[in-house]
Amino acid sequence: MTALADQRDGRPLVLITDCDHPDVQIEQAVFTAAGLRVLLGHCRSEDDVLAAGYGAVALLVQYAPVTAGVLTGLPGCLVVGRYGAGLDTIDVAAAHARGVAIVSVPDYAVQEVSDHTIALILSLCRGIDSYARNVRSGHWDLRAQGQLHRLSTLRLGVLGLGRIGQAVARKAAALGFDVVGCDIVPPGNSAVPVLTMAELLATSDVVTLHLPLSAETFHLIDATRLATMRPTAVLVNTSRGGLVDQIALGQAISGGRLAGAALDVLEAEPPDPANPLLADGRVVITPHVAFYSEESLAELKRRAAEGIVAELAARGAVPLIGDSVRQPG
Repeated sequence: MTALADQRDGRPLVLITDCDHPDVQIEQAVFTAAGLRVLLGHCRSEDDVLAAGYGAVALLVQYAPVTAGVLTGLPGCLVVGRYGAGLDTIDVAAAHARGVAIVSVPDYAVQEVSDHTIALILSLCRGIDSYARNVRSGHWDLRAQGQLHRLSTLRLGVLGLGRIGQAVARKAAALGFDVVGCDIVPPGNSAVPVLTMAELLATSDVVTLHLPLSAETFHLIDATRLATMRPTAVLVNTSRGGLVDQIALGQAISGGRLAGAALDVLEAEPPDPANPLLADGRVVITPHVAFYSEESLAELKRRAAEGIVAELAARGAVPLIGDSVRQPG
């Protein structure tokens, strides 16, 4: 654990449980300006958070679990913030039951994630990764990737029509794709035709996932649903690794029942070197970077910290200063 301020000065404590960003200077500046003391931890488990967070009025979390046990063991914690949009590492129900505010930044990287998704889709549909590997290995072959088709002849199915899914749909439509969509909760407003999940999976050449991870969506794309997809179809996931049963996905691709996949997220990150998806040339994997640009990272850090300060101010723990904006839980 790294102390970023004097632990004996009596100021309210914020624990950054874990963070793999290059530094936490932006958050530190926001918290210090609000009169808060900051500790940077390296928490991986519930016990780690409990030990590091003793006396904290707020937690800022990247991957560390914030369970009901953590919230019970840290009764002074008023706010839990997360670096990101998803809340699958936080027991939201337990937090609400205890009156603990939840802060996230659901819209900070819509441009980046939708752009990265389009890049992965094009990599699969135009054979970019496969052709590049072949050229590097000395093969200059038009047919190395098999048959390619005009984007305007392909249907893109967007599973999840929130901010990012809608942005992907708009960008894909501009490229000529026939775009359709569906969601776990039927959207009230969609710019694309809405199908059932079964219809979308059965008729799409590309399926891209943009759903939160929950008990309802865990392994949503399993062996049964993969079997309903076209054998020439490909799957793209820039959302959460747990949405896809990766063993079933690997078996579908290796068995010729699916043409390929592009994944920015995996169930285990970084992956085990023995993961067969890493060795399959029909699979493109990037290291959970769809959210990243220098601009999005700075916005995420600032808004997460400002949201925590605003919630603490609403509870009288710190004075509200500057232009801190309360973020929706």
